[in-house]
Order: sequence, then C-alpha cells, then structure tokens
Amino acid sequence: MASIRFHREGLALEVRGLRVSLGETEVLRGIDLHVPKGRIVAVIGPNGSGKTTLLRCLLGLQKPSAGEIRLFGQPLGPEVLGRVGYVPQRLSLDRSFLLSVREFLALRLRETRHWIWWRRSTLDLHLRGLLPGHDLGPLLDRPVAGLSGGQLQRVLVAFSLIGSPELLLLDEPTAGVDAPGEQSFYELIASVHRERQLSVVLVSHDLSMVYRHACRVYALNGVICCEGTPEEVMNADSLRQAYGMHFTPYHHDHGPGHHHHPGEGG
Repeated sequence: MASIRFHREGLALEVRGLRVSLGETEVLRGIDLHVPKGRIVAVIGPNGSGKTTLLRCLLGLQKPSAGEIRLFGQPLGPEVLGRVGYVPQRLSLDRSFLLSVREFLALRLRETRHWIWWRRSTLDLHLRGLLPGHDLGPLLDRPVAGLSGGQLQRVLVAFSLIGSPELLLLDEPTAGVDAPGEQSFYELIASVHRERQLSVVLVSHDLSMVYRHACRVYALNGVICCEGTPEEVMNADSLRQAYGMHFTPYHHDHGPGHHHHPGEGG
C-alpha cells in the first residue's frame, strides 16, 4: 500500500475512467492516463480522436460524463488549475489587434498590470526573465498580430509560464509553423522543461519530436489504444491501432537530425 501511495503522490496528473459525450457521440470512452511530476508525456492520435477534448477536460472547460481528474493529488478546481499553463494550437488575431508583445505580456503579469507607469527598461528586464536563455527582447516592440507562427508560439509559451505553473499543456503547438521554427520551438520546450522541472502534456502529430522528448506516449482514438515508452508505442502494430490500417509506419533513424515523418491521413 505504501508504494501505491508514493506513486500517486509522485503524479502531476491522474485521469481515471474519463468519459465525454458530445451530443449523441461518446468522444472519450474510459480514458486512464498518468503524468509523473517533472516528466514529458505525449498524446498522439488522428484528427477527431478526442485529443483536444481531453485537454479541455484537463483545463476545466469540458465537463466529463464520468470519470475523475486529479491534479497534484487534488480534484479539479480553480485553485489547482492555477498551477497549470496552456499553449493553444494557434491564436488567430485580426491585424487590428494592436497590442505589442510587451503590452500583451505585461497585462498578464500581476506585478505589471499598471505597466504604463513603469520605466520601459525596468519592464523589459522583468519580461525578458520569463524565458531565460531565450531572449524576447527583439520581439517586445513588435505587434502580436504581425508575428510569424514560430515567433507567436514563443510569446505564447512565455505567456503560459507567467505565474510559474507546474504543469504545462501543449495542444499541437507547432501547427502552422515551418520546419526550422518547429525544431526551435521543441528545443525551447525541452529547455524550459529542464530549467523549471515542469511536468508537460504534449499533444502532437510530430512523431519525431515525440520520440525525441517524451518519456511516455499514449496513443488515443476515443480510447487509449496503446501506451508505453516511445520505443514500445511507436511501431507499426501499435500505431495502426490508433491511426487505422492505412497508416504508414513510423521509422526512427538514430542518425543526427534524420527523422521520417509518418503519413497520418488526417
């Protein structure tokens, strides 16, 4: 019994028997998932498999029809959700959204809510500290709506880290980002993870990045089709359970920078 208690105390996130129905469709059918503290856990699966619905449940935005979610050993609620950061798949902004990166981030920080009265140098020093080793300085004067996909995702990571969360949820964070920007983004996440000892749930189609960074992988398609280490899950039989018979197997080449991407078919 003591070992079970220790195991649960070491979890950032525990999901048991989670079911979600949207209209007449049961989108999630009995999901069990565990995220150890300080580790990166990935959720993969085809479009429509319930990945975003799962994240909405974890954020308290979608009420399950059955099951239990515990964050850091506590039931889901406003207090414990304050320990969670979130990076969305994309943020669509109209060009008329005129806030600069500096203003966008400052409005979120409790201590800089009255940033208009701050000296710019003091404010910038505070904001640059959000991503140590990844200087936001060159972006601070840029309008948020004018950033490239990769630049915007870096800003959203900084935004998500405000308040020093202990668990970071990432929903397809490199959608619409080019290949160099994608690699740079995942290196940023790996760096933040190491520096802050964050627990991370990564929803991603990029299986090469999942293989490289995750300690555990859950393949989801309404149910958990398979789970385990990247080596255990990311093989032809396991992936076909999640993606279907027409899925092209994933091949991992241990040569530097050489990764084959699977054909996901949607």
